[in-house]
Amino acid sequence: MGRWEPNARGRLAEAALELYSERGFEQTTVAEIAGRAGLTERTYFRHYADKREVLFSNSELQDLLVAATEGAPAALAPIDVLAVGLDAVSEMFEDRRAHARKRQAVIAANAELQERELIKLASLSAALAGTLRRRGVPEPAAGLTAEAGIAVFKVGFERWLAESEERGMATVMRELLGELKAVAAGGHGHGA
Repeated sequence: MGRWEPNARGRLAEAALELYSERGFEQTTVAEIAGRAGLTERTYFRHYADKREVLFSNSELQDLLVAATEGAPAALAPIDVLAVGLDAVSEMFEDRRAHARKRQAVIAANAELQERELIKLASLSAALAGTLRRRGVPEPAAGLTAEAGIAVFKVGFERWLAESEERGMATVMRELLGELKAVAAGGHGHGA
């Protein structure tokens, strides 16, 4: 009996972000999100487990990071494999800065959402470490590289979202990766 709803998932995600931005996460109900998207609550729950998941359910980021690092040339050092992954992720976000800023503002305003974001980043790190291990990088190097990579991504993402930042994400990520390499080599970085 279910009707096909074109891009229901995307419509729900957009409606949720709009409402969370306008009213706040806590004050918004699933019924309101579904209504804004022109869909039913039942349709909402077919796509998302709860009110939070609509902000975090995108596995595209992890899939892209894993695929890019798996496909990096075999001769690359682990940190340079990381650069390949960050470049791929940066490309994915290139036209999404306004959306990402809005999403981050919603997350920053709610401790429960901040916690969920950290869990997602930990999951990203674990996936990256697994990819590095499959490439033959031993422990603890695989885990350290993955954690450092996620730290670069987190700090770089926050920088890229800053109102004053106009450079592309890839440029910001490469700069921070250079800073990490400098610090790891015993320097103090370049300061930015």
